Amino acid sequence: MPWDGDALAERMEEAFERQQAAADARAHRGTSTAEERQRSAAFESLRVSRSRIMTQLTLATKPAHRTMLERALKSINDQMAMDE
Repeated sequence: MPWDGDALAERMEEAFERQQAAADARAHRGTSTAEERQRSAAFESLRVSRSRIMTQLTLATKPAHRTMLERALKSINDQMAMDE
């Protein structure tokens, strides 16, 4: 699959976010509770799902598929907003 500017920018942003998350984890190593680690893992899972859906949305051509992806993206965004 050829790289376009948007996809490359998204990949770079994801890499930066992973680096920041790793740096935050190193800074807080040993100071988080099991509940905090679970919440962090759940948030990371939502972030990855959001990224995948956004990629699929850029490639989707059928209106019904786009609608389904948009609803899934809204749901994930709502969950992420509640967890912050």
